[in-house]
Amino acid sequence: MPLMALTRLVLTDFRNHRDTILNVGTGFVVLAGDNGAGKTNVLEAVSLLAPGRGLRRAPLTEMARQGGSGGFGVAAQLDGEVEIGTGTQPTAPERRIVRVNGATAAATSLGEWLTVLWLTPAMDRLFAEPASERRRFLDRLALALVPSHAHHSARYEAAMRERNRLLGAEEPADPDWLTALEARMAEHGAAIDAARRTTVAQLSERLVAQPEGPFARAGLAIEGDDATDLAQRLRIGRSRDTAAGRTLTGPHRQDLAVTHLGKGQAAHLCSTGEQKALLLAIVLAHAELVADRTGRAPILLLDEVAAHLDPARRAALFERLAGRGQVWMTGTEPALFAEAGAAIRLTVHDGAIHPA
Repeated sequence: MPLMALTRLVLTDFRNHRDTILNVGTGFVVLAGDNGAGKTNVLEAVSLLAPGRGLRRAPLTEMARQGGSGGFGVAAQLDGEVEIGTGTQPTAPERRIVRVNGATAAATSLGEWLTVLWLTPAMDRLFAEPASERRRFLDRLALALVPSHAHHSARYEAAMRERNRLLGAEEPADPDWLTALEARMAEHGAAIDAARRTTVAQLSERLVAQPEGPFARAGLAIEGDDATDLAQRLRIGRSRDTAAGRTLTGPHRQDLAVTHLGKGQAAHLCSTGEQKALLLAIVLAHAELVADRTGRAPILLLDEVAAHLDPARRAALFERLAGRGQVWMTGTEPALFAEAGAAIRLTVHDGAIHPA
């Protein structure tokens, strides 16, 4: 199986990195340093080389280095052959530019070259957050398996925004235009629903089959509206949606339900440690599923992943990740990665990176 890897990463005026250059390869890349040193910034830069807004979902204007030119650049070589990059110009700091092999490209096209998955401390509260956060998490899982998912999601959201605008206008909306928008929502909504359900079904099969071990086994299910007869439901619900000021039916109302199979308990009722274990189990199983389905192992970004694991669980994590492609990991203490074996080990300090 091809092991997808960035062989070179260049950050220019990105966050607190003025001009960082990293030459890496397959396997583990360990970044150690104090809080605020710039470790997570490196992971965020890598995440921007895939479709979406990156692991922080931050505005582009926040990514440019303070005191820098006003723009930023993230460039990389993939497997030493493909050159990809993204960033902004000082004259247009809110406009993202994407290039593949020197040619301007759409951000959604990055999925054709690179699959990046991540786990961050901010995700630890996923099961306590509103349903919208779990939908976003599920959509990222689906996108790695169904690249067209981003296209359908964007078209669905655009049609829904226009429908909401028409329903909220002072003048009566053109019923034919509403019907056309609802048909568009039904078309793209069906594709969204299918991608999510396919992802959950395939991932659930893999999770259920896993033996009991150091990481919890998770059960997954989709709750809420599907796309059945969506155009008709939208038409019937126009008055209700007008009163609510938003669309109240459709796949944008779905939720990802997660269960701790060993305890038969909903994830949001589990302890913080159990929730972390469930999330880690899902991300690891998904990475393996993507590798099996697409034929290429994704790049994994694991921010502070070892901080709250005991030595036995850390060793089990590193053993499971070994040989599965490029894995970037951060931590405040190099000792957290003592069981990781062979790895590129780097120290980060105030936006500068050196060999450990």
